[in-house]
Amino acid sequence: MKRLRLPIYALAFGLILTSCQNTETTKTSEKTEVAEKSEKATIYTLNTSDSHIEWEGAKPAGKHYGKLSFKEGEISVNGKTLEAGNFKIDMASITVEDLEGDDKNDLEMHLKGTAQGKEDHFFDIKNHPEANFEITKVSKTESGQKINGNLTIKGVTKNISFPADLSFDDNEKTLKLSTSEAVVIDRTEWGINFMSKSIMDDVKDKFINDEIKINFVLKAKK
Repeated sequence: MKRLRLPIYALAFGLILTSCQNTETTKTSEKTEVAEKSEKATIYTLNTSDSHIEWEGAKPAGKHYGKLSFKEGEISVNGKTLEAGNFKIDMASITVEDLEGDDKNDLEMHLKGTAQGKEDHFFDIKNHPEANFEITKVSKTESGQKINGNLTIKGVTKNISFPADLSFDDNEKTLKLSTSEAVVIDRTEWGINFMSKSIMDDVKDKFINDEIKINFVLKAKK
């Protein structure tokens, strides 16, 4: 059984989202100034029970998938126009949904860094319990919105961009903001180098893909 555990862990971080076809890595830039809400902005508070991040991890031998939850967040809109937003991601909430029993528990502990001797392999939640995303710019597109924002993981901040859809339910006084295709990032830019063949020379066929794909689903109420 122990022979299987390294491949299971190794699958955790090639993160590929099955529902989205985008495979191009998002270009990153350095941290930029956060977008400010206007005086006329309406604030929507994130519904953390209905909001999440979906992930799927893969390597040549297979894949895993799961979710992350949010601690809190808010979205600012002026009329029907998105202006700003900030979100705290609870890294201790990461789940693996394709495994059960000991395999599920072992992989979740490894990702969180609560497995002895493996604290810094992935998220190291003792030292980095939260990740953050802050919107820095919103642009209108023919199909919806383009969002730029500062993504902070393990104390490292990079600016990324992705297409998104925004919809409103005026009766319920709610909105939904979600990625319209996966966000692809290179995990090594955030210092997550475990089993990366671009960083380590001796991983052979046990490497973990550097590319990560994630999908945001955000629901908020005013």
